[in-house]
Amino acid sequence: MEIKVKLSNLRTSPRKVRQVVDLVRGKKVGDAQSILLFTTNKSARPVLKLLNSAIASIKNDFHLDETNFFISEITVDEGPKLKRWHPMSRGRAYPIIKRSAHVAIIIKESNSTPVKKEEVKKNIKVEKPTEKVKKVTKAKKVK
Repeated sequence: MEIKVKLSNLRTSPRKVRQVVDLVRGKKVGDAQSILLFTTNKSARPVLKLLNSAIASIKNDFHLDETNFFISEITVDEGPKLKRWHPMSRGRAYPIIKRSAHVAIIIKESNSTPVKKEEVKKNIKVEKPTEKVKKVTKAKKVK
């Protein structure tokens, strides 16, 4: 099962949004939420809102448990640019380009079932070293 959500025309540069998106790519949904919640970048908040929207659709529309889902794909594309100009001395004009971004998230359900810690501890075998280590003592100085 996969869920697709999109955010269009986010008034932040795509380059800045990609920095935040790279933090959560491939993570479980709960981990991604906590990472985005404590990221201080400005574009983390809209990405978190988009992720929360996807989680809400998982719960309400499909009646599934969100703990089994992970972010399989998250892309940031360039949106429309607002072109402005800034007047300078001697009649010159410098361009100002206000960029925007489109963010798309695809969330998929993981097929693996969670493994309990107790089962993992039972499967771990501890091997003892085969070679004996000799103790090294300090040599006394001769005067």
